[in-house]
Amino acid sequence: MTSTSASGLARFNTLEESAARAELHEACASTAWARQLLAARPFDTPEDLYAASDAAMADLTADDLAEAMAGHPPIGRPKPGDPTSSREQAGMAGAAEELKAEMLELNLAYQDKFGHVFLICATGRTGEQMRDAVKERTGNSPEQEREIVRTELGKINRIRLTRLVEQDARP
Repeated sequence: MTSTSASGLARFNTLEESAARAELHEACASTAWARQLLAARPFDTPEDLYAASDAAMADLTADDLAEAMAGHPPIGRPKPGDPTSSREQAGMAGAAEELKAEMLELNLAYQDKFGHVFLICATGRTGEQMRDAVKERTGNSPEQEREIVRTELGKINRIRLTRLVEQDARP
């Protein structure tokens, strides 16, 4: 564990509950997920935090997953002024207009079928990879897709929690 992640984890462990809840909400919009992580504090290592996140993700109900997904903008349309979604969706930022238009159509078709946004851990993926994934996943059953979404949310949460613990301790 680096000294930055050690001090960032210590900072997170000692935050007042409302401040810690707010930081967790930035990582994942699920109230149940955040509640489970808050109850598990303090964490000895970042890996303990990630394991608690994975366990909390596995426990989410369909309604909890819907709450978590509601915190994510559609691929290709990051929330204005939100550096996290812009950074995570960087693979779409430089995409050709045709690809962006195709992604919009595919997002709408996916949302019509499943009732929620297409969710994928976009970090490090190109626009073409995300397009291919939404095309492939639109053929899934709702049950298959719910478990894929759970896995993708877990990946996103780990990336965001890593950023949280790598923030150096602040006075």
